[in-house]
Amino acid sequence: MALGATRDAVRRRTEDKVVALVNAERTKRGLCPLTIDERLRNSARLHSADMARRGYFAHQGPRSPSPIDRMLIQGVENPGGENIAAGQETPASVVAAWMRSIPHRKNILRADFRTIGVGLHIASGIPWWTQNFGY
Repeated sequence: MALGATRDAVRRRTEDKVVALVNAERTKRGLCPLTIDERLRNSARLHSADMARRGYFAHQGPRSPSPIDRMLIQGVENPGGENIAAGQETPASVVAAWMRSIPHRKNILRADFRTIGVGLHIASGIPWWTQNFGY
């Protein structure tokens, strides 16, 4: 397997581990698990990479589309919400950070969300995380 393909497989497994941890939090509270939507994953990956490349940490970069618009551009019919994080080294640490934050926790535990896509981008050794949700 080529190095690029190996890196992509590791990134996908890492992103999917975040989804598994999010679904564990939801299941503990009697909520349905979220299913992965590749369009949401792509939207999340693009945002993580954009934050890293342009050096900002926000849901919307300078002269950039909003989170909802980014998801719509990727073909998501019912975009929902977004969580972002940077610096957490593992899926467990990023999910724990989001669960300690009231607005992020609300997104993770929102009962009417049905889909999710997690995007990880590593630049200069720093992990940048975006989590997109859909209805």
